[in-house]
Amino acid sequence: MHATVKNWLGMSREQLDDVYKRAEPGRLPVGEMHGTAILAGSELSDTVATGARLLAWQGKVFDVTDPLADAGLLTNRILPLGITLITAKVFRGESWLDGAQTIIIDYSTTSFFARNVRDEIREVEPGVYLGKVWWNKRRVLDFALTTPEPVDGAPGG
Repeated sequence: MHATVKNWLGMSREQLDDVYKRAEPGRLPVGEMHGTAILAGSELSDTVATGARLLAWQGKVFDVTDPLADAGLLTNRILPLGITLITAKVFRGESWLDGAQTIIIDYSTTSFFARNVRDEIREVEPGVYLGKVWWNKRRVLDFALTTPEPVDGAPGG
């Protein structure tokens, strides 16, 4: 696990919000990104992250044909086999957390089961994104996305 993400597992929701608010949206991710669910402020955060990765959610695969583009699609890698399922639109817009620019992952028109879900991500360091999960405009979870290989000299996730 990436060292920055490991550190986030020990943070409170307020601390993670501060990290998120200080970050810029950054580049839209391209390709496969490893995911880590973060149960902020819980002593079980490490256990939840490991269990979620093994049994439920491994990350996201971004389909952005132009790395300089401001939009694309993604699918989630889920279940122990890493099946790609649950598609979303990806674009830039205003964060529900602080109103500043962010990268939005919107399932409202692409998924029956996740239509009430919206994710937001910001690139905290090269190849490392902190995300917020919203259900009907209510915050439910934090998560991290990391590139599988080093980016610009940063350790991989």
